Amino acid sequence: MKTDIILAGVGGQGILTIAAAIGFASLYENKFVKQSEVHGMSQRGGAVQSHLRISDNPIASDLIPLGNADLILSVEPMEALRYLPYLAKQGWVVTNSVPFENITDYPSISRIKDELRALPNSVWLNADQLAQDCQSPKSSNIVMLGAASEHLGLSMDSLRAGVEQVFSRKGKDVVDANFRAFETGRKFTSKLQIN
Repeated sequence: MKTDIILAGVGGQGILTIAAAIGFASLYENKFVKQSEVHGMSQRGGAVQSHLRISDNPIASDLIPLGNADLILSVEPMEALRYLPYLAKQGWVVTNSVPFENITDYPSISRIKDELRALPNSVWLNADQLAQDCQSPKSSNIVMLGAASEHLGLSMDSLRAGVEQVFSRKGKDVVDANFRAFETGRKFTSKLQIN
């Protein structure tokens, strides 16, 4: 088993929290994990991305080669486009539909959606609204994790344990809110007939 994941978004959207939850889940399954991340300026909406590699065997590099990512999980739609050169031919893109318009020439949402929906495997969801719907408005990133969960190569039990590990210091109510967000995202994707 090997899964190469690009996590993408802008500062403050919880990319590194997603990476931590997946990392803990991988360790619970005794997988090898390597991660590389680039932090943008969160106050200015700078880009944040992380390469996350999971395998049954030792991993030589923490960087994913172009054309090898099994999954691009993006909490911002334009950021998903930025990393398409990394996507494998049958890889998946799971992206939030809500833009963070931090540049003056931000492309139209319809153009971004058309480009992503043209891919063989894509999921487009409004994670912000789904987080609101499950009374966990600060957990849209965990909605995204749930939406991508079927493409991570990890069990749902391990992923839930990873979410719990990340949020346990904040108390049971916060853990439960993030469990709801995770399940909301997972159920959204499981109901889809993709492309």
